[in-house]
Formats: sequence, structure tokens, C-alpha cells
Amino acid sequence: MDDLKKFKVISDVPEKLKDLYEIANNLWLTWNPDAIKLFIRMDPDLWKKTNQNPIRMLNEVNQNRLKRLANEKGFILELKRVKKRLEDYINNVIYIDGSKEYCIGYFSLEYGLTESLSIYSGGLGVLSGDHIKSSSDLGLNLNGVGLLYQMGYFQQHLNHDGWQLDFYKQNDFFDMRVKEVKDHNGSLIEVVLKFPGRKVYLKVWKLIVGRVNIYLLDSNIEKNMEKDRKLTSQLYGGDKELRLQQEMILGLGGVRLFEKLGISPDVIHLNEGHSCFATFERARIFMEKYSLNFDESIEISKKSSVFTTHTSVPAGNDEFESGLVKKYFEEYTKKMGVSIERFLDFGRINPENKADHFSMTVAAIRNTSYVNGVSKLHSKVSKNIWKNIWGEIPEEHIPIIAITNGVHIPSWISFEMMELFNKYLGENWEQEQDLEEAWQRIRNVPDIELWNVHKLRRKRLVNFVRRRFKKQFAEKNSLSLINDKGFEVLNPDILTIGFARRFATYKRGDLILRDPKRLLKILNNADRPIQIVFAGKAHPKDNEGKEIIRNIIHFINSNNLISKFIFIENYNINVARYMVQGVDVWLNNPLRPHEACGTSGMKAGINGVLNLSILDGWWDEAYMNAIGWPIGNGEIYEIRKYQDDVDSKSIYSYLENDIIPRFYERDSDGLPIEWIKMMKESIVSIASYYNTNRMLKDYFNLFYEKAGKNFKNFKQDNFIHLKKFVKWKKSIKDNFNSINIERINFDDKKIYRINNKFKVEVDIFLGNIEPDYVNVDVYYGNVSGKNEIEGSKIISLNDVKQLGNNRYKFSGYILCNKTGNLGFRIRVTPSHPFILDPYEMNLKIWK
Repeated sequence: MDDLKKFKVISDVPEKLKDLYEIANNLWLTWNPDAIKLFIRMDPDLWKKTNQNPIRMLNEVNQNRLKRLANEKGFILELKRVKKRLEDYINNVIYIDGSKEYCIGYFSLEYGLTESLSIYSGGLGVLSGDHIKSSSDLGLNLNGVGLLYQMGYFQQHLNHDGWQLDFYKQNDFFDMRVKEVKDHNGSLIEVVLKFPGRKVYLKVWKLIVGRVNIYLLDSNIEKNMEKDRKLTSQLYGGDKELRLQQEMILGLGGVRLFEKLGISPDVIHLNEGHSCFATFERARIFMEKYSLNFDESIEISKKSSVFTTHTSVPAGNDEFESGLVKKYFEEYTKKMGVSIERFLDFGRINPENKADHFSMTVAAIRNTSYVNGVSKLHSKVSKNIWKNIWGEIPEEHIPIIAITNGVHIPSWISFEMMELFNKYLGENWEQEQDLEEAWQRIRNVPDIELWNVHKLRRKRLVNFVRRRFKKQFAEKNSLSLINDKGFEVLNPDILTIGFARRFATYKRGDLILRDPKRLLKILNNADRPIQIVFAGKAHPKDNEGKEIIRNIIHFINSNNLISKFIFIENYNINVARYMVQGVDVWLNNPLRPHEACGTSGMKAGINGVLNLSILDGWWDEAYMNAIGWPIGNGEIYEIRKYQDDVDSKSIYSYLENDIIPRFYERDSDGLPIEWIKMMKESIVSIASYYNTNRMLKDYFNLFYEKAGKNFKNFKQDNFIHLKKFVKWKKSIKDNFNSINIERINFDDKKIYRINNKFKVEVDIFLGNIEPDYVNVDVYYGNVSGKNEIEGSKIISLNDVKQLGNNRYKFSGYILCNKTGNLGFRIRVTPSHPFILDPYEMNLKIWK
């Protein structure tokens, strides 16, 4: 209805309570218990009903209740105290050394910040949200950019047969903590993109997260055509073309948005490949602003850009057919003076193969100088997936490092655990959370105090599940069961196993059902009972994932397990919080090595929950027997059925022989002493390292600071260093193939003893390249049965003598510091102070 006349009505909040709006509009509230308790105090039932949304709560709270609160001295004093804490937080910043010098732009397609802000789907978004929160805590000059979805990610409902039904709820931005962004004249800021045959206009919204802002782009405005208004309607919905359009909005639109706001990032961070177009747009803007050519612009963009890959499966990385990319980018590239084929080559694993699709991950890797996986194992897996980008180089040399994910601890621990930490770690523990010595004090917590906190959280989980369960059954009209006054699901005093994930097939959500008889025997043990709580969604198009959920529901119903095996529908941050704070064991059983990281086990671990997990993702590097249990030993079998059999038997064995007995073995005070000891070790080990403060410091020290320095160095003296470097790179590319390794000399007859050293000489024809501009290295190590080098080391041959006619002798010494059959190869790569990695130019000669 185009002629619809619109107006707004807001709650009449008394003047004494006006500070509630400032607190409500800053997502700092989400990880500050005193602020949360302030809103719970206003109306506990309304807090739950509004999905813990303080803005909606202020809009719906009873006016008489507001008037009474305005006259409650205790409430006003608490309001002032919370407001003062927020002000102190904003103003008293503890910076990472050097962080004030660099502005960072962070791009993510989703942000999981709070359950009432539906712009996330799962782990990637929650990681983004925790990244933002720790950036705020550490005072990073970081701005986020994303999309504001009209409906967000889908909602889940299971029918009587257990089949997942997908539906969407309309987000009401009026009730969300987003504000329209206006310019200094009070006009709404718009970002404009050119799509084939039309323009798309994007409205800008702002989220305040502590000291950090996230800017969200929204296409649902009246200036757009009807189909374009739906571009930002759903997260991960629609077809390939819609996904390309959304990723253009994120990448191109995000960079233009920063320009509109006068934000000039020294560094950009691409969280997944979705935003790789940002590197091209940044280059285009550099061309316009600084009169640089494309090669110069893409170089400065590359040297100051960071990319994090989160996917362990090649199929999980977005790619688009060349024809579709040409449709949207042919005119764009023409204006930059670049052919569409050259643009497409950035996204092809093999640029010579014109049939290759445009991969967003490949383009992100090519256009950034700092690339990481999100765990040590994931880094190795990513090297294997993307090794063909570099051609013939040892896999260990591929420049994808590991920065293991963490979690934002204040967001994920329970109120009670927060109080325990304040009491025994000191009230400044949040500033020291990445220091292991600070967490050692957890060992001083009396066993009974820790156990009582955990028992209370298990009880809270059970009460939460009971409420959800009754709601689920009421919606299915199964009233006879929930009206039975003697019937209750779960028991707050027994061992509780939790499993909550996206129900992709590789995560094997039904692995624990592999041997039904054995599982039933465990579940129905009257002396030492257990109960299981499951949650999670399958992607709307993933019928195999939906089938796994249905199998679980059928197993529960057919075996009358409805009181002890619960599936919670519509998994979200709130459900996750109750589960990681309240279960006793966190189960995770993906197919190794498909789990990139998996942070839910970390969230459980910092709450004293013990992990039972496949050695995959973060658990592969975190596991030790004092804090949990491994499913298997990291072995990978080719036959999936056999792998599932082996891993499921490992789960049952640990439950029967270790987990259940250890949980129920109590001392004279009724305490499971050995279990509590593991809980303490879990908190000490996991909280001290797997937190986002440590993660952010890693990003800053390994990536942000270096990328920021590159940007500032290249900008100096009217970009003279950049321009010289780009010219140098062109010269090297033109002449590198003329290099010829003519002779390699060493004494191959002699058998060397340990700690001997011997000389290696290499005669090389360099043509027009100066010897200072190449590295000549010896790559050596033990020779495997496959005639490959293992456990390699690299020695540079730095002694250079001129032989005449553009020929040089490079020499150096190999130290025999290991025994066995060893071998070496000679490697020649370009060398320059601005070359950050020997394979950066993908030029190398081996012999």
C-alpha cells in the first residue's frame, strides 16, 4: 500500500528512567549481569516474553509499572550505578599496545550478538559477535559492517513426525537496537550500488556494541524495485544470484559505506570469503582518491587486508559461474580499466582454465596478505584444500597460518559463575583472562562452592527445558501428556549430556543412536541414570540433515524416552547459553577433519562442563585427559560406516567405563571429587587460552599491526614506495622465467656425522635480475618412502659471488643436526623488503 501513512508511538518513560534507553541501546548490556538484572527486575515475565530484548521491553512495559519504578529509590540507585559502569567502560579504555594507530574495518555476513537480534545463523555469526565484543573490551579502533535482514535466519518447528518445518519471522527494527544513520544535516545516509540496468539503494543502520559500532545495510526501502527490496530479507536464502547480490552489498556496499561515513580503514578483515569484493572496491576507491593505477591500488589493498577462512569442506565455499559474474561486474571492471577476464582470474584456482568458476575464497586469498584458519588442524586442512593456488610448493609452506578461535567469556558464563570468578579471581579477572597464571586461582575454589553453582545451573537448564517442552507440545496439540500433573521431563540431579549443532551430515547428529540397544541400556540404568538434551537446525535445503533430526525424534518416541531424551526446537543463543552452562558433558562428534573449530565446547568448558569430542577443530589441540575425553585417536577411515561404528563404540565405552562411574562416585559429603577436579582443570585450561581476548591479541600482533604498517608505509611520500614496488614486481614477472639453475655442487660421496656441516654451491644464470632480488634457499630434511622431504628446514645461501655474464654462485652450509637418509632441493624465489612471503608472487624455481 504505497499510500500508507506511517507514524510511531513510543512508551512514555519517566524522566528519572531515561538512562534505561542508553543502557538498552548498547549491546554492552548483553555481557554485563548487573545491567541484565536491572531489566529482569522491571518485569521478569516480560523479559522472557520479549526474548530478552530491552528495547521491546521498554516499549511494552506497563506504564503504571514505570511510574512505580521511578519512585523506587533502590531501583533508581541501581540504575545510576549501572549507567556509571557503562560510562566508565566507554571512557576508561585499556588498549593493546599500538592499537590506537590503526583503524580496522571488519566484514561479516552475520553477527550473533544476542538472541533478540536475528542477524545470525550459527557458529560463524556468533564468532563474529564475540570478535566485536572483545574488540570493544580491548579498545581496538574497529568498525563492523554487515546486512540487516528483514527476516534473518529461519525459525524451526518440528511436526508430529519429527520433520523440520522452516518459517520466517519479520524483524521489527523499531523494537531492535538499531538506529538509522544520518549525516550532519540530519538526512538519512544511503549507499548506492549499480546492478545490471538499475541502481540499488541501501539504507544504513547502526548497532552500538560497547565501544564498537557495527553498520548494517538494508535494501528494503521504497526507492528500490520490489525484487531489490528483498535482497536483504533472508540470511542464506535464495539462489546463487541472490547470494552474489548480497555479497556485493556486503563487499562493495560496505567499503562505500565507510567512505560515506568518513571512516578510512588502514586494515580490512574479511570474515569468510563472502566479502572478498571489498578488496576490489577498496582498490577502485584508491584509484579515484590517489590517482593510482589498478596494479598499485590492488597491491596496497592486498598488503593491508586480512582473510579468515572458516570452512573445512570445499563445497562450503561460495563460487559463481563466470557468466553470472560477468553480468554484474563487466561494466564495473571496465571503469577500472581492467578486463573482465583478468577480474575473473583472481577467483580461479587455475587462471589458465577459463572454465573455472569464480571462487570467493580463492579471490580472498589472492587479494589479502594475511590468511588464517581457525584452529591448528583447520589451518593444515585449508592448506590441503587450497594448495593448487600456489602450484608446486610443499604443503607446509602454504601461507595459511592458524589463529584458533576463542569465545567472549563474559557473554557465555552464568551469573553464578561470574560471581564465583569475581570472588576467587578478583574483580579485574576480565582484563587478565588470557593469562594462565590468573586462572590458576580456580584451583582454590572450594569444591562444594563450584559444585553447588553447577548443580544450580543444571536445575535452571531443566526448568528451562520443561518450559520449552510444554510450549512445543502445546503447539502440537499434544495436551494429554503435558496436562498429566505427575509427568515432568528431565531430572535436575542426574548426569546430563548436551549436543547442539547445525545438523549437517558431517556433524553426525545421530551417531549416539548407532547401537540402540547399548544406548537404551545406558539411558535406562536405574542406579546410575543419564539424560540427553539435543538442539540444532538443519539448513532449509538440507533434507539429509532434516532426516537426521527425524531419526532422533523417532528414536525418542518409539522407545518412550520423552522424559529423558529431549530435542529443543528452534536453537538460538539463549538455548545455547542454558545448555553450555547447565549440562555435565558436551558431546561433539563430527567427521574429522571437517570441523573447522567449533566453539560451543569452549563455552561449555569455561562453565566447568567436560567435553567428550572427536579430536577435530579446537579439541584436537586442547584435549588432555585431565579436562575431558577424546572420541577415537584422530584416525580417519575411508569407509564411512566403519568410521561411524568405531566412533560410536568409543562414545558408549567412555560413558559406561569412565564418565558415568566418575560422575556418581561421591565422597562422604556427596561430592564427586574426581569430577570436580576435572571441572577445575577444564576452566583453567580452556578459559586461559580459548578466549577472544587472546584471539584478538593474536590477530593484532600477527596481522592487524603488520597490515596497518604496510598501509602507512605505502602511503608515505605520495605512494612512491608503492609505485616503485609495483614496477619492480612487473620487471620480476617479465624476467623470472629466464633464471636457470646451471649447477649444484656438494660432496655427495661422503657420509656425514651428526653436527657436521657441509658446503652447498649453486651456479645460477639470473639474466636481467639483480642477485639482491632473489632468494636462493636449500630446502632439506629426511627423505620419506615416497621420496618426499619430511621435517623440512630452509637454509638461505647468502654468500654470493659474481661469475660474469649474469651468472652468480650462491653458497652456504647445511648443518647435519639429524640422522638418517636426508635430501635437499634448491628453491629460487623473488626477494624484496615488501615481499611478505616467498610465494607471494607465485614465482618459484625448484631443482
